[in-house]
Amino acid sequence: MQSPTITLAAGLRLPTNGLDYAILAIYFVVVLGIGFAARRSVKTSLDFFLSGRSLPAWVTGLAFVAANLGATEILGMAATGAQYGVAVVHWYWIGAIPAMVFLGLVMMPFYYRSKVRSVPEFLLQRFDKSAHLLSSVLFAFAAILIAGVNLYALSIVVEALLGWPQWVAIVVAGVFVLAYITIGGLSSAIYNEVLQFFVILAALIPICIIGLKRVGGWGGMTDSLKHAHGDNFLSAWGGTGIGQANPLGANWLTIILGLGFVLSFGYWTTNFAEVQRALSAKNLSAAQRTPLIAAFPKIFIVFLVMIPGMVAAVLVPKIGMTGSDLTYNDAIPYLMQELLPNGVLGIAVTGLLAAFMAGMAANVSSFNTVFTYDIWAKYVKTDKPDGYYLKFGRAITAIGVVLSIGTAFIASSFSNIMGYLQTLFSFFNVPMFVVFIIGMFWKRASMKSGVWGLLAGTTAAMLNYFWIYKGGIIDIPTDQGANFVSAIVGFVAGAAVMVVVTLFTAPKPEAELAGLVYGTTAPGIEEPPAEGDEAWYRRPALLGWGAIVLAALCYLPYSL
Repeated sequence: MQSPTITLAAGLRLPTNGLDYAILAIYFVVVLGIGFAARRSVKTSLDFFLSGRSLPAWVTGLAFVAANLGATEILGMAATGAQYGVAVVHWYWIGAIPAMVFLGLVMMPFYYRSKVRSVPEFLLQRFDKSAHLLSSVLFAFAAILIAGVNLYALSIVVEALLGWPQWVAIVVAGVFVLAYITIGGLSSAIYNEVLQFFVILAALIPICIIGLKRVGGWGGMTDSLKHAHGDNFLSAWGGTGIGQANPLGANWLTIILGLGFVLSFGYWTTNFAEVQRALSAKNLSAAQRTPLIAAFPKIFIVFLVMIPGMVAAVLVPKIGMTGSDLTYNDAIPYLMQELLPNGVLGIAVTGLLAAFMAGMAANVSSFNTVFTYDIWAKYVKTDKPDGYYLKFGRAITAIGVVLSIGTAFIASSFSNIMGYLQTLFSFFNVPMFVVFIIGMFWKRASMKSGVWGLLAGTTAAMLNYFWIYKGGIIDIPTDQGANFVSAIVGFVAGAAVMVVVTLFTAPKPEAELAGLVYGTTAPGIEEPPAEGDEAWYRRPALLGWGAIVLAALCYLPYSL
């Protein structure tokens, strides 16, 4: 299935006035102010890249979820809601919550106790330099591509809504992200993400409330959509039997295995743009609680992005279809234009820009860490003083922003940004996840199996997408369905190759696996519990089970 170029409708210009621009200007001033305030705490490279491992759990938890509130969440998920209906909940209650809980309860102890500064560095300890170098290069490349998605999406939205040329929007956003990350490092990015989280909520909530009122409430909306699209549009599982037709173009098996296990766990447990927030926490307990705290707002954010997309599908029945001036990505901008008064409109525009900047900043800050620690310091300039790497980190941040601008327009081949991002995740995150999960739970996995598993998984996922799906060898109804299948193929291929390679190559000495494989403990790294950790809200296991139960209760109405 060929996707048209991503654009917003020319007629979506917003009626902004001086009040709206004043709100936007205040936001940018506050963003830079946070960067300068954070600069005082940046004295070493660890301060710059990981906030000195000093931040409280509530800060890292909100930053964790805000880092994901970029183009995927705002435009992409609203577009998915307009295109697929209630099925969008799969990306949250199946495709996020279980993996976030798994990261907090199972994987964070491995990451945090091993004292790694990045996700690829863990592969260096568990496997060898070849796996480490390949994973570092793949992650750095993917981070720049994903940062480019946010920057490109921001530019077309600003051009359509405010009338700024794309290059102006790209330069302005790039300069501000570059400024506050370069000045204050990860601490600046994280505290800005906490601010951006609340600004984004302030933008989305009015759109949902006013939008529902316009279409006659929840009942009026669902009646209209049922008449126009059928029952399956309003059901998460309707028509997902194998061989049945449904709006998503995927069956229950590919949803559970492709999205719920492979893509979801691959993203949330190995994507350093997210894990970096947890690694900056002040102790292991706070690191474990970071994704668990983030899981609770994640459960409900789905309504804030799904409802606008469905409201837009009611107000513009042919949105995204042939003959319509609006694409699925126009859902949020269209509602902003039609529903919001000045002042509230300024908050919405600010929230939209904040979302894109948060997504870009998360990926740029993870890129500079991986490139500095895992590529430059390990293989190019080794054994330099710490001050050198601090200066280099600031320089590579600027290069990362420039590269993001260069990759931004690659996203133009996808009409639904979510589809493009899911494609990238199936190529890069899924192979890394299979190597991590096998390496963590199988002592025998050899040192060389890591690099070959990465190569096999990435290659297989790309072949399935570009050759088998795009080449029409197998008919898969939608891009999203193809992404689920690519993820499964990449996971299976990576796992199979790791097993075969392990049978013919030497394992890592067992003494070197302490603390890196499940069931082993590295000596001398246990930390005393932080004061007050006996409180229920400080217990990662209770938080994790609470998130799972709450998500299950939310899902119940759509599972019946």
